[in-house]
Formats: sequence, C-alpha cells, structure tokens
Amino acid sequence: MKIENKSTLTLTLSHPMGEGTTVAAFCSTQDHPANSVARHSKQPANNSPSPIGWERAGVRVRLFVALLVTALVFPSILFARDSSPAAAKESKKPLVQIAILLDTSGSMEGLIEQTKSQLWKICNEFIKARQKGIAPEVQVALYEYGKSSLSLASGWIRQIQPLTSDLDKISEELFALKTNGGDEYCGWVIKRAVEDLAWSPASDVYKVIFIAGNEPFTQGPVNYAQSCKAAITKGIIVNTIHCGGETEGVNTKWKDGADLADGKYLVIDHNRAVVSIEAPQDKEIAKLGVELNKTYLAFGESGRMGWERQARQDANVAALAPASGAVVQRSVAKASANYRNSAWDLVDAAKEQNFEITTLKAEELPAEMKTMTAEERKTYIEKNAKERAQLQTQIVQLNADREKYVAQRLKEVAGTNTLDSVVISAIREQGQKRNFQFE
Repeated sequence: MKIENKSTLTLTLSHPMGEGTTVAAFCSTQDHPANSVARHSKQPANNSPSPIGWERAGVRVRLFVALLVTALVFPSILFARDSSPAAAKESKKPLVQIAILLDTSGSMEGLIEQTKSQLWKICNEFIKARQKGIAPEVQVALYEYGKSSLSLASGWIRQIQPLTSDLDKISEELFALKTNGGDEYCGWVIKRAVEDLAWSPASDVYKVIFIAGNEPFTQGPVNYAQSCKAAITKGIIVNTIHCGGETEGVNTKWKDGADLADGKYLVIDHNRAVVSIEAPQDKEIAKLGVELNKTYLAFGESGRMGWERQARQDANVAALAPASGAVVQRSVAKASANYRNSAWDLVDAAKEQNFEITTLKAEELPAEMKTMTAEERKTYIEKNAKERAQLQTQIVQLNADREKYVAQRLKEVAGTNTLDSVVISAIREQGQKRNFQFE
C-alpha cells in the first residue's frame, strides 16, 4: 500500500494472476464539489477541505481498509475465476481435413460414380471417432484434374470446393462432375491442394489427401516427389488410389508417391459397381431421413438455397442404384453432428453461441414464423430441435443394429476393393496415429 500526493491511496498486491496487480486507487481527501467543478472548468480550486470533504474521505478510507483486509485474508474472493459451466471455455473440437483429388479424364466415369455413392459412408466413419473423448469436425475439399475442357495454364486442374463442413455442397459438386479426355498432372494437383487449402497447423489434426487416377503419376511439369515431400512437411498425408492393376500402379510411381508422404498405396476396380449389403433396418432409416427434413427452418438470404440443395442431394442419392446403400448412409450422416447447416437453418443456428433470433427481420423467417412473437419463435425453434433430436436418436439406434447385421454378413462374402473400402481402411489406420479412437 502506498500514499500518493496525500490524496490517493493505491493498493498493489502480488498474486498468481499477475505481479503488482492494482486492486484499488481512490480516497481523495480533496473530493469536494467545488474541486470537481474546478477540474472540469479549469478554474483554481479551493484547497481547504470542508467537513463534507473530510466525511467523504473517511468513508473511502474505511472502504479501502475493508478491501485491503479482504484482499489479504480472502484473496480468492477477489481473484477467483468464474467456474460456472457458462463461463467455462469450451473444449477444442478435434479436426479432420480431407482433400479429394479426382481424375475426371474420359475413362474415369466409374470412379466418379463410386465417389458419389460412397461420400456419405466415408464421412460417416468419423461419427464413430473420438479424440480425447470428443467427436471431430470433418472438413472436405474437392479438386478435379485431367479434363481437357479445363485450362492448360491451370494444369488441367480446378479447385471445385475448398475445405468445408457443408457436405451437401460437396455432394452437389460431385453430382455435377463430367468427364472428358486430357492429361493428368498428379504432381501439380497435389501441389495446388497443399498450397491453396487452409490446412490447420496443429499436429493432432488428421490432414490427408486422397488422389485417384489411372495414368502415370509422373506426368506433367511439376515433380510429384517434390509435391509429396512438401505435403508431409506440413503434416499432410498423401494416399494414392490407382484405378487399375497393382503392378501397373507400382511401375507408374503411384506407390512411390504414397511412400514419400507417409501414405497408403491403394488399388481399386473403379469400374465395379459398389454393392452394399441390404439390412432389415434400411427402409426405416431412409424413412426417418426424409422426416428429418421437416424439422429444418430455412432463414435469411441463404435459406432457400440451402433448403433446395438439401432436397436436391436427397433426390440425387435416391436416384443411385439402391444396392449402393447411399440413401441409408446419407440418412445416417444427417443424424450426426457432422451434418450442420447453421448458415441457413434456425435449429442449427440457435446452437451457435452468438445467435439471437431477435436480430432477424420478419421477412427473413419461414412463412409460419413471420407473425409470431419473439417468445413464440424461440419456442417453435425449440420444438423443432426436440423433434429432430428424437429422429436422430432413432436413426443412430437403428444404424447400430444395422452395423452388427452387416458385419456378420461381411464374414460370409468375399469382396473386391472399391473406393469406400480402401479409403475407410486407410482412415482408421492413419486416424489412430493422430490419437483418434474408432468404435
């Protein structure tokens, strides 16, 4: 404690929160109304303290002493941190970042079809993953390469979508892909993905590139070895998927590319239709997936676009061969935390920390909410959130039974490597090295 200019008492304490923390600085013995006026009017003040001034000073001294005693005897009262759940910092959510680089030259129609049908199954693998007990956020990016309708200056490469958690957007872009003949520059597209995408610098993030194609890995002016080495330097694994024979892929350096970036060399039959084992739970899961859509409340400028995109992707998946299992896998994905639409859906948006329904104008809301009061709107959102949670719980329970059934059936049949099987195998093995545990 120290006295400055006979007018201010300042308490300075040492505490773990910080050396020399100033707790209080007050108690002017010249605090008289006249002095206050003088300070604001820049006029000379009457320096003779009145009885009123001394009385006020006395009160401040007593308050100061009380504060001093409190700080010395019960420092935890002054320095305690708010430990309430609301004030507790949220645990950092684990992150998975996946870049898919697809050869869209003329011979790759089968690869595109497999990717369309199995995107949801691949992403669903992380529903069952935990890092330090917490489910991860999954971000996916999409590139195409090797199509002659793209520009030579770009290396016949196009970034279709940067890293995003909007899986409907990825699905939409996949269904829009067309193939056309061209040169496939693997080294160049890997370099683009490594340099262009917003990869996390954290060492515990599972960062991975899956590149699929069938032409020699050595094509193009960018050295594939340098690109793969640059990737792993940033902690980005490169898995190569050769659409053809295993020996051919080794000879054309697909295996070498994976080896250079701590990845897996994978071989698939890209012209083989993916066949999913039909389970007794499939029809009910698909039905509940449709019911989920009724709980979405589109808002704002992006609302209609998001709602229409969701409906289109449901239709796209439904149009695929039933044997692909894509409808079931999409429904399971929609029941997970990885399927979030807070940019256009009020139920998801309400879960965000800074969201406030009162900031939205009536014209930004769904038709049925426009005439509601603020409280009625809040109640309506909560009602839809509850209904969605119940549907999602039902889907999760049914899918658990489905997976047991499918696991038993898989033991009875021999399979051929397709995109989903090789990718899921690599994800599990590599994810565990990033401390992910899979159920």
